[in-house]
Order: sequence, then C-alpha cells, then structure tokens
Amino acid sequence: MVQHDYNGAGRWSRAAILARYGELARRLRIEAPADLRPLEVTAAGERWIYPVMMRVIEGIERGDAACVELGIAFIEEDSPFPFGRVLKSNTARALRRAALTPEQQERIRRRVVAMLVAGNTPREYREYAKLVRRIGVGNWWAQAEGRLNLTSPYVRRYYNYFKQHVLGNEPSAAAPNPAT
Repeated sequence: MVQHDYNGAGRWSRAAILARYGELARRLRIEAPADLRPLEVTAAGERWIYPVMMRVIEGIERGDAACVELGIAFIEEDSPFPFGRVLKSNTARALRRAALTPEQQERIRRRVVAMLVAGNTPREYREYAKLVRRIGVGNWWAQAEGRLNLTSPYVRRYYNYFKQHVLGNEPSAAAPNPAT
C-alpha cells in the first residue's frame, strides 16, 4: 500500500506533536485530553495521512490550553510544512478566538513584529496581523518601527495596517479577553 503522510518531520512529526501534547496536557492538568489522531483516508491501495495540526486547530477552537500552546509554537516556527500556509493561517485564526494568557500574547507579539522587521510577510501574515490587531502590539512597536524596511510594499502594507487599526486602539490590560 502506498502511503502519503503529510505530517512534518523532526519536532513537527506526528509522533513529536502527540508526545508534546501529552506532556502539555499533563502539565496543564487537562482532564479530558483531545483526540489528536490525524485524519486518514484509504482508497485504491493508497493511504493518505493528513497533518495532526488540523486536529490541534480544532482543539484550539474548543479551548484546549495544550492545543493553544502547540498552536503558538507552530506559528513561531519558520520551517516549511506540507499545507503550511493553510495550517498557519487557520492556526492564527483559531488563536484569535482563543483565551490567551499575557505570556502567550507577548510571544505572539514578539513573533509577528520580528517577522515584519525581517521583511518576512508570507501569505499567512495577514492572519497574524489580524491576531495582533485583537491582542495589540504592546511595547514591541516602539522597538521595531525604526527598523522596518518601508521600501518593501508588503512591509509597508502591514506597517500601514498596524498604524491604522492597532496603534492607539490597544486593548486595555484590564479589559477581559472577549473569548472568555
């Protein structure tokens, strides 16, 4: 049987994600851990194993704290993945609706602003920008603004987006998270 496994390698392989999820679920004392078995389809002597990250995204949408942690680590990763653009966009979209701790928000801010400073604005960056719009850029903007390459049309696009929609509209630290 021919097998097509669309999971990543190394730290993002199916086994590695499941092991990290198990450890996070134990550490966060999650009483009913999510079932992260990947979708598998078999037909005509072939078997397709879809990315475990699809199940992690579903877990983020259900409010699973361990899945939220995995999702943040996933968007922090630069390595390419099968279906990476779609998975990272969907991860950012799910995180936008998730309850995030202040530490998680800082990790996201740091990542998204660092990508903009580096001029790294892949297609999924649009969803990252929307995520930062919800949580605010915090003090990262002041550190990054002078280092942006505004000759890049993509950097300039997100610079203008943040100036228009985020700066001055920062969520209050005392304001409750709308996802809770």
